[in-house]
Amino acid sequence: MATRPTRWLTSLLGSTLLALACTSPALAQGSAWPTKPIRLVVTFPPGGAPDILARLFADKAQFGQPVVIDNKAGAGGNIGAESVAKAPADGYTLVMGTVGTHSINGSLYARMPYDMVKDFTPVGHVASAPNLLVVTNDLPVKNVAELITYLKANPNKASFGSPGIGSSVHVSGELFKSLTGTTMQHVPYKGRQFAIPDLVGGQIQLMFDNMPSALPMAKEGKIRALAQTTATRSQAAPDVPTVAETVPGFEATTWFAMFAPAGTPRELVARINAEMQRVFKLPDVLDKLKTLGLEPWISTPDELAKFQATEIVKWAKVVKDSGAKAD
Repeated sequence: MATRPTRWLTSLLGSTLLALACTSPALAQGSAWPTKPIRLVVTFPPGGAPDILARLFADKAQFGQPVVIDNKAGAGGNIGAESVAKAPADGYTLVMGTVGTHSINGSLYARMPYDMVKDFTPVGHVASAPNLLVVTNDLPVKNVAELITYLKANPNKASFGSPGIGSSVHVSGELFKSLTGTTMQHVPYKGRQFAIPDLVGGQIQLMFDNMPSALPMAKEGKIRALAQTTATRSQAAPDVPTVAETVPGFEATTWFAMFAPAGTPRELVARINAEMQRVFKLPDVLDKLKTLGLEPWISTPDELAKFQATEIVKWAKVVKDSGAKAD
């Protein structure tokens, strides 16, 4: 016959387990997750690096349920990121975060609709890439030194485009202005698919675009590549110099990582991270990344959290020094 303390302990344990099952749908489902499609939000329109990476993952992921891409563009990626920050923490909503949405925007925007750290659970890095400094073919410059000379001789006459305020494309331009003492007008678009035609047509003169979208067009001769923004040359474009070879200290690496809403169970985060590691190590995926100028970069959730913290500090200084602001 059970003693009173034993009965009390059994009752307490049963109540605790029941409470956990009721308050955590993911734990209640256990290994049954996922039982419905997983939504992966991309915070920019189709065609750019975040979208390409998300679709590669969606095509190859093996969860037993489809991964559905949801492009929610606007406000430098804030609209899409906010939708994930406010989503249930049940493993069914993810975001392909960028250096903008999860490092830069907090310093750039006066009113942020989410907290870049507190509202998310890091899942892991996916890839990194240089931005490519590209100019319209009509601009009379062939390299970074000539571009600086041109900009100083024509202050504020040239304009550089970006897919939105706070994107790495935008802040790369601000960093370039700060380190070279040049002035240009920034023209933000609602996506690079709107900016690129204006660059080709000469309505804007230059961009620091993500390499995956800019490099193919440069190879086709539609625009001219002057330099890449990472500290060392990418294997995808070994003949294109870095900005730092002319402007010491210049470095702007764009990165992409998956985040889930804050409070997503660690078990589900670990399963998603494991699938990311599998997908982005597949030979055909690696070949695709190399062709596009993307470097695979798979990390643990803790590694992503630590890296994000350093990036927030770094870009806060760049934004402050540049004087860039967004409403």
